[in-house]
Amino acid sequence: MIVLQVNQVHKSFGADEILSGVKLEVQHRDRVALVGRNGAGKSTLLKIISGEMSYDSGDIIMPKDLSVGYLEQQTDLESEATIWEEMMSIFDRFRAQETKLRQLEEQMADPAVYEQTALYEKVMKEYDILQHDFKEAGGYQYEADTRTILHGMKFYPNDYEKKVVSLSGGQKTRLMLAKLLLSKPQLLILDEPTNHLDIETLSWLENYLKNYPGAILIVSHDRYFLDQVVTIVYEVARHRVKKFTGNYSRYLDEKAKQYELDQKQFEKQQSEKAKLEDYVQRNLVRASTTKMAQSRRKVLEKTDWMEAPDGNEKSARFGFTIEKKSGNDVLSVQSLKIGYEGMPVSENISFKLYRQESLALVGPNGVGKSTLLKTLTKQLIPLSGDVHYGTGIQFGYYDQEQANLQGNKLVLNELWDDYPHINEKDIRGVLGRFLFSGDDVLKPVSSLSGGEKARVALAKLMMQKANVLLLDEPTNHLDLDSKEVLENALLDYPGTILFVSHDRYFMNRLATKVVELTQTGTTEYLGNYDYYVEKKLEMEELKALEMQQTTKVVQSSTTPSTSQIDKEAKKLERQLLRQLDEVEQEMDTLDQQIAEVEEQFTHPEIFQDHERLVPLQKELEELKSSHEEKMTFWLELQEQLEQINP
Repeated sequence: MIVLQVNQVHKSFGADEILSGVKLEVQHRDRVALVGRNGAGKSTLLKIISGEMSYDSGDIIMPKDLSVGYLEQQTDLESEATIWEEMMSIFDRFRAQETKLRQLEEQMADPAVYEQTALYEKVMKEYDILQHDFKEAGGYQYEADTRTILHGMKFYPNDYEKKVVSLSGGQKTRLMLAKLLLSKPQLLILDEPTNHLDIETLSWLENYLKNYPGAILIVSHDRYFLDQVVTIVYEVARHRVKKFTGNYSRYLDEKAKQYELDQKQFEKQQSEKAKLEDYVQRNLVRASTTKMAQSRRKVLEKTDWMEAPDGNEKSARFGFTIEKKSGNDVLSVQSLKIGYEGMPVSENISFKLYRQESLALVGPNGVGKSTLLKTLTKQLIPLSGDVHYGTGIQFGYYDQEQANLQGNKLVLNELWDDYPHINEKDIRGVLGRFLFSGDDVLKPVSSLSGGEKARVALAKLMMQKANVLLLDEPTNHLDLDSKEVLENALLDYPGTILFVSHDRYFMNRLATKVVELTQTGTTEYLGNYDYYVEKKLEMEELKALEMQQTTKVVQSSTTPSTSQIDKEAKKLERQLLRQLDEVEQEMDTLDQQIAEVEEQFTHPEIFQDHERLVPLQKELEELKSSHEEKMTFWLELQEQLEQINP
């Protein structure tokens, strides 16, 4: 079933064309991504689809009863309600039904009603219908669903009574996302949903969206997330959109192959065209060959010659260099305690960093990753512990808040004031490499977008030629193309890197070592992000099994070896995952069958025929009952899996 059709939509802001002849289609259960450069029009298209913005011409077609949920990049959730009250506001209908059910139960228990057979039967019938509708709509599980989603978004029972107005911007965004997921719209539209999410929450969201019962339309710059979730990609470029089937990596492959084929076809046509033009030019004035030349000229005029294929749009191009090498030992951190006076954030931090290493610092939001970078750069004083700096260290620091950029300065002066000995032409040349050309360099920094400010900050960082880079979320605000350019620049960088990032693809390419930070210390993993995840899972499995073994009544004097425990755990995990996969496939089949039956109800020849309608309704109820049983079983399997991997 098609839930959304966008046909020939055009949108301009004044003389600036944003979208031209856009076509897009989303079907039930589709997972669709919009990708493209910052400013290409992705968010504009989402706002048009969600009804938040008008468009100049074209058609947006959706079923009349379609429910649509839209999460914007910037949310402004202002409410005096508590977190739990805010979530419960979604279920006003359920709560009214619950009240009505309690009232009917009281009437049925009333002897005065019981003694009146007709009245009692009427109340019973009303109660049965309401209870059935309440159950079918999920009335008996909405509070459990709410707790599950709040937990996934890192809101725990002790947070439920907090006022929404007291939350940070990132927490409000997560709460808005939780509300949206809980309301389960048939079309879920998400604009950068991974912002403000740590890695653990990202993983939870990925798994939730894979099993989401409706269609999803996403804008995201998180490549790992897109690869895990989406199956269709629409590229927004040069005011138009183009469809690719598959996840983000598949889209990149297909785009490259298509460009290569188009380029070969274009070159072949140009060769044929050149030969015809040459023949016409040489033979048109000669009496013996003029007719043949005229014939070829007609071919030239009538042929619909292929235009040159669109290559990649202009990309930033930069690299990081160093003035001089540092010593081999760059940083040695021992028993460090960080935070603010009277408010420690994390302690017992210990790790070492050596020249040309690339260390990724990971951990949940609020654990002190940014605080640690500011402590290492001496912006904050350590509460206790020791930091030993190696010889010849020159720090270059990228602040995710871009606090070092001054809003009242022009882009040109933001660099030139730091390097007044360099002439204006060379400063403009540097900015040009970061896609600031012409009058762009005369814009005030305060007027720039997040992505533009990030490029200015990276330009300043490049000019420092520091031999140690401390990067706090350097990929925030960057589009996918700019991320790739930054990755390549850092991979070629001859110095040392210590960085914080939630971009798992970026970490995977860049990190040679991962240090996990908690409130009570650090753990080091010698590898990239995938290695870190693998080792962490192994350690958690082993820990869970050891805890289970200590709580069991010992049946035998022989204690199983660690390898045996590990083997049994993996065996059980494989069984559970296989069962989960089977149940999910069965649920998908049931979803399709339910959709097919519901679609029959829309046919006039059926809904007007009572004899055909009754068995169809019975079949639909049985399918939904089966689906609910499968869902209950799926939740039980998930709980068992969480016990193995807590």
